[in-house]
Amino acid sequence: MQYFTLNDGHRIPALGFGTYRLNGSAGATAVEEALQNGYRLVDSAAMYDNEGAVGYAIRHSSVPRDQIFVTSKLMGKNHSYELAIKQIQESLFRMGLDYLDLFLIHWPNPKKDDYVEAWQALIDAQKFGLVRSIGVSNFEPEHLTKVIKETGVTPAVNQVELHPYWSSKETREFDQKHGIITEAWSPLQRGGEAFKEQLVKDLAEKYHKTPAQIILRWEHQLDIVPIPKASSYAHQSSNLDIFDFTLTDPEVAAITALDRADGRRLDPAEVEG
Repeated sequence: MQYFTLNDGHRIPALGFGTYRLNGSAGATAVEEALQNGYRLVDSAAMYDNEGAVGYAIRHSSVPRDQIFVTSKLMGKNHSYELAIKQIQESLFRMGLDYLDLFLIHWPNPKKDDYVEAWQALIDAQKFGLVRSIGVSNFEPEHLTKVIKETGVTPAVNQVELHPYWSSKETREFDQKHGIITEAWSPLQRGGEAFKEQLVKDLAEKYHKTPAQIILRWEHQLDIVPIPKASSYAHQSSNLDIFDFTLTDPEVAAITALDRADGRRLDPAEVEG
């Protein structure tokens, strides 16, 4: 596994394992298999209702806890300071862990406009030792600018929707300028439509890789941390196999150019989560 260094000095694995809709015993098994396969970043959220399964897998894994980078996220209904602190504590109780490596505000919920208060809670939770790194999810430049200006603390991570049809260019460039690592949820674009792009298929043939591996490598070369979900052992292994080849700069640019105006599935200005 390769790593990026966060703006707070901690390291984050260059590729993670998504757990959305991986619940119960089947979810715990999938996470255990992912850790056996070599994943070291596990991404969860209170909204996924699977922190218990994820924590169980981590506690029963043969991989030492200090080698696993565990993430969870704050629900929108808990943006008030007191509720945010309580939810972080509850996430730790559910997972059976002493600390989280990364905790994110899941959505900015700009219509309620209390994400700065939530961010202050995360800042203090980091001081309390509940979490090692703090960040946000689905924040756009205007939201990021506001939390940085009002608290003086820059998020370490911003997790956003990012795939060949939505490269999140404006947010990605803002993150890079401010030393924020961008993570990609839905990095393979649900439905697999991008796998059928002739460009992606041609590159897969050229490098003897799968379309998924081409897309994940593209994201890696944009300094993005993709967090694909895969319940099967074979797909988990395949998604990890992206560090033995390099796309050319024109090839990276060509995939980025697949961007579509309607490529994004969820608009942070509208979602309340």
